[in-house]
Amino acid sequence: MITVTLAEGVKANLNSAQRFGTISSSCGLCGKESIAAIRQNFPPIESAKGVRIHLETLLSLPGLLRQNQGDFARTGGIHAAGVFALDGNARLVREDIGRHNAVDKVIGRAFLDHELPLASCILLVSGRASFEIMQKALSAGIPIVASVSAPSTLAMEFARECNQTLIGFLRPPSFNIYAHTERIIFD
Repeated sequence: MITVTLAEGVKANLNSAQRFGTISSSCGLCGKESIAAIRQNFPPIESAKGVRIHLETLLSLPGLLRQNQGDFARTGGIHAAGVFALDGNARLVREDIGRHNAVDKVIGRAFLDHELPLASCILLVSGRASFEIMQKALSAGIPIVASVSAPSTLAMEFARECNQTLIGFLRPPSFNIYAHTERIIFD
């Protein structure tokens, strides 16, 4: 058991922690009555000034993520999340059976290592990019999120609203950009 004590002056909205019905490891919205019930108040990412990634580097990331997926290599059934510097250097990679948990692990490790915000980094996930993953990335100050699969409509809307670059179907040599293309250097 872990006991958590909030610092003096910190206010918690315990109603936002309530869930109704069955909850599984694959559903961030399960048991919630609306998106507003899980939406947090984080400031949007500041302008793209200086935070850009070269096309060649972007296309190299899925291979670099796979190189760091030991559990996936053994089982074929594990998700991964990786935080990469804009030059493609892998800063953190974590695996888990759930893609949300893998993201929690990389952001949590960065937090414990006092590396937040990750303002000059890209987050790559091995599964779909959901609203919840975009919100977690925003909480860590990550301006670019890429996924090897599809983003949800809510993820696309959230990325546009919060000034995050969202890339989906990152499967070299192709990919789709759903929000804020200005962070990709094509030449």
